[in-house]
Amino acid sequence: MSKTPSRPALPTRLLGQLQSRQPFLWLNPGLGDALPETGIGLAEVDAAQARLARCAGLLGSLFPELAVSRGAIESALLRTANLQRAMSSVAACDGVWFVKADHALPVAGSIKARGGFHEVLALAESIALREGLIGADDDRLPLASAEARALFARYKVAVGSTGNLGMSIGLMAAALGFRAEVHMSSDAREWKKTRLRRHGVTVVEHDGDYAAAVAAGREQALADPHGYFVDDEHSPLLFAGYAVAARGLAAQLAAAGRIVDADHPLFVYLPCGVGGAPGGITFGLKALFGDHVHCFFAEPVASPCMLVQLAAGCEQPVSVYDVGLDNRTEADGLAVGQASPLVSPLMAAQLSGVFTVSDQQLYISLFRLAQSEGIALEPSAAAGVPGPNWLTASAAGHDYLGRHGLERVLHNATHVIWTTGGSLVPRQELQRFQAEGLRLCAKRPQSEYFP
Repeated sequence: MSKTPSRPALPTRLLGQLQSRQPFLWLNPGLGDALPETGIGLAEVDAAQARLARCAGLLGSLFPELAVSRGAIESALLRTANLQRAMSSVAACDGVWFVKADHALPVAGSIKARGGFHEVLALAESIALREGLIGADDDRLPLASAEARALFARYKVAVGSTGNLGMSIGLMAAALGFRAEVHMSSDAREWKKTRLRRHGVTVVEHDGDYAAAVAAGREQALADPHGYFVDDEHSPLLFAGYAVAARGLAAQLAAAGRIVDADHPLFVYLPCGVGGAPGGITFGLKALFGDHVHCFFAEPVASPCMLVQLAAGCEQPVSVYDVGLDNRTEADGLAVGQASPLVSPLMAAQLSGVFTVSDQQLYISLFRLAQSEGIALEPSAAAGVPGPNWLTASAAGHDYLGRHGLERVLHNATHVIWTTGGSLVPRQELQRFQAEGLRLCAKRPQSEYFP
């Protein structure tokens, strides 16, 4: 007779907060601890940045959308004064607000572009070098040649995804000539499946959630002698590619005249699914700015996998199902039951905290952002919008500011809300999102959804 798995030993109050499905801010007690040995360091981030730089010409030749940036994968940093004023009707928030617009990254249209492109490029380079198609110091344009495509066609690149990572891996792999295969849960957004298939990517649908799709994809890819599986839960190459984004943000902040130091703190709010992209960015930012940057993840109330894992400790894997949650949310890109075991130990030492968001908050946030700034997002990409108000208008936020001596310098702060996807969403879907946001804003006062 099998035993029912025991639930993780979380504090009773925290378990009650999680099970109530009411949004709240959790502060990470491990912030500032020594980083664990994971095999990922600044050398890996440097290598990722160098790889993306030497492949810029190749990317520009493969994707016309990247011609303007000469193959660089970068999004705009947008000053959002109107959003700040709109949200300040709930709570005054000092400092300056920006949106880091990864929702508008060319080709893949999401935060997953840097990491996904980087891992496929790393694979392509390794095969081409091994087969003598290029030398270590050669230009990478030959990777787009007919000879290279014939070589890469012998290999299958597979990934399990809720959609956005699949878009990044699938489009990059297919563009180089690999046999690209994306494993998705059957309830993933239909338009994402359609777009992938239109670009020659095989989409395999699975019953169950994200974890089930990843497990099936991994098993099938490893059974193929020429199969390569991109593992969002364990991949150092993805993580390093994501971390490069921190350096791009640092350059943009400097260009905007925003100082980051003890008297000018930086707060960054990142939507979190399995944790790879926001974890990589946090890792990169902490390497650059240390204690002067404060990173918070945003997770759905039904799927706070990173919060649950960090609160339970990283010795054993813990899922949201273990604490009585069902992982059902409109934020499909964040609907992940268990956090990355590669990323969570790093975040245990570097992440400031996690705030949870309801589906209603997601729709209200995307509506407020569209009305104030003309920025259109999918629900999961709007998860970070409530972040500044959690910090300045909640008891937990005040506790954090006081504990770190930040209240006196809050007027000098820079707040960056990181968006993750939306520019490729079909217009009718965006209109549906906006209609739901308008309905919710009209139904109840905004203060019911924000601290």
